[in-house]
Amino acid sequence: MASTSRTRTGRGRGRGRGRGSGSSSLPPPPSTLPLIIEEFFIVVYEDPLVKKELPKKFADYLDGQEPAKVYLRAADCGPRLWTVEVLFDGQGRMYLDKGWEKFAIAHGVDFGWFVHFKYEGDDVLTVKVFDGTMCRRYYYSDDEDTDDESDDDVKPCIHPL
Repeated sequence: MASTSRTRTGRGRGRGRGRGSGSSSLPPPPSTLPLIIEEFFIVVYEDPLVKKELPKKFADYLDGQEPAKVYLRAADCGPRLWTVEVLFDGQGRMYLDKGWEKFAIAHGVDFGWFVHFKYEGDDVLTVKVFDGTMCRRYYYSDDEDTDDESDDDVKPCIHPL
């Protein structure tokens, strides 16, 4: 029997590839990346109609720009902006206060639901609501009014069946 010797080239586990070349295509370590908080969510663990605390990192992100109001826009509910007053407690916590109740009622927010926020700048937050089954609720509006400050009635967005 003749013995056959095999030479292994280029089929290893990747050891040595990319090392020692002096340049790296890897991103910088996370500690050197700027902190940009554009999206976050809250879980409704208590009464859905009372003020809601937003994540401290988001409040920190707004450092020095503490708005008196924010404007909530349902991601798929037309151009309507819901005006919500913001409270800061002096200890770095930020709350959605007056106006949150109307938004929560109109969108049927309930216990155990997730509410996802995306900061769009200019004090506007786009909102997506996920129900207790962890599925996103889609809404549409037949309301052409884009400013809710002129009326006291809650005009609900309609969740299609």
